Amino acid sequence: MDFDLKLSGLSKDTPEKEQVAKAVHEVGERLKKLETDGWVNIRGYSGKDRQLVLAAVLFHYFYLFREKFDQFILDQTEAGDNSLKVPFAQEALSFLRKKGLNTEESCRYFALSYQLRRAYFFINRRLVGRSPAMTKLRFNLWNNVFTHNIDLYERYLISRMEDFSTLFLGETGTGKGIAAMALGCSGFIPFNEKKRSFLESFTRSFVSINLSQYPDTLIESELFGHKKGAFTGAVKDHTGVFGRCSPYGAILLDEIGEVKSHLQIKLLQILQERVFLPVGSHRKSRFQGRVIASTNEPIEALRSRKSFRDDFYYRLSSDIITVPPLRKRIQEDPDELHDLLSFTIEKMIGVPSPELIHMVKKVIDTQLGPDYEWPGNVRELEQCVRRVILSRHYEGDRVIPDTNDLAGRLKQGIETGSMDAQQLLSGYCSMLYRRFGTFEEVARHTNLDRRTVKKYIKEWAHDSDQEPA
Repeated sequence: MDFDLKLSGLSKDTPEKEQVAKAVHEVGERLKKLETDGWVNIRGYSGKDRQLVLAAVLFHYFYLFREKFDQFILDQTEAGDNSLKVPFAQEALSFLRKKGLNTEESCRYFALSYQLRRAYFFINRRLVGRSPAMTKLRFNLWNNVFTHNIDLYERYLISRMEDFSTLFLGETGTGKGIAAMALGCSGFIPFNEKKRSFLESFTRSFVSINLSQYPDTLIESELFGHKKGAFTGAVKDHTGVFGRCSPYGAILLDEIGEVKSHLQIKLLQILQERVFLPVGSHRKSRFQGRVIASTNEPIEALRSRKSFRDDFYYRLSSDIITVPPLRKRIQEDPDELHDLLSFTIEKMIGVPSPELIHMVKKVIDTQLGPDYEWPGNVRELEQCVRRVILSRHYEGDRVIPDTNDLAGRLKQGIETGSMDAQQLLSGYCSMLYRRFGTFEEVARHTNLDRRTVKKYIKEWAHDSDQEPA
């Protein structure tokens, strides 16, 4: 943004679109002058001069062709899994070759430009919201695709990102699946100039499985596949999600917290060795995609009760991204709700509708109020929109806290003002004790001494007619 502003020579108040257009024009004019003087061929430069001229060429090239890339993304989405021929490929590649890039370099930068536009499409257009939490989420996703430095990514990691796994955290309904799909559809896909198409369609590059949906007896087959006759009912070969995942894409293991320890060991082997065995087979298969996992359970709780192996956690978490709850997004910026309603309604009916946005927003304001917590998050908001369109009414989901749930009881006590400070501290110590299992760990987390912690926990247990676990 600052770079575009400096190039354009415009003021900060100028709309971003105008800044970019002027910056592209200015770079183009300077490249034309270099071309006229016979200095635009990149092969004539070395060192920092080459990097500077190359950056200018690629900047101009990217913005010249970005609308064509965007249209191609829409066309490929509609076409599905068959990789389309790129109608403007020859024009784009000729542009780069005239600037001194060879065939390999031209195809590489062409594919990288396509990747950049896909990432923008899935991250910036599909994950809407102006709140700081959503801005941070998009920033984290972008870094997850291109790292913090796209130059280093292009030189060293563009074809090696499969070694970087990602763990998504967040409540149910926040949009972890959409965020994961944004990563899975934004990987680098090489271009085949002879066929004038990319090696595969990005619509094939993301595979998802919800691990909580399958019993233990079937989950290995769904993950790794099986051979005919491997078990009763295996009447033919079956390819699991690891076998179906594209080498240029990613697999989402949703609800990873449900996976038993023995299966975590097998998944750990895939992450470390990139191979797996279908059930009933002795021939190893290779997995080349990225692994993405998600859970709505607090990762600290999963690890503290030993249901999530430490070695599996450390290998899985090259990057950890938290998807924020809807209540936080609206608290940070109330206009976030308008953005989401606009996006949801347009996706639902196919066209923008200020009338429907106004109607739904009015129902939310009058029937739910500004402090409604949206326990179902974005998923609940989508159903709220549908219900308001049908009946002009939505009462919300008024969740009653489970009295056996310590966090719920503490939250209810804070909201209603029914607990004093000592009760809150006793409850908090008890909650930490259930999580970590020792008075020493609770003392460390609360900066209290062990005897005080023990006293508070016993007080809570006495008031609740329970013994410390």
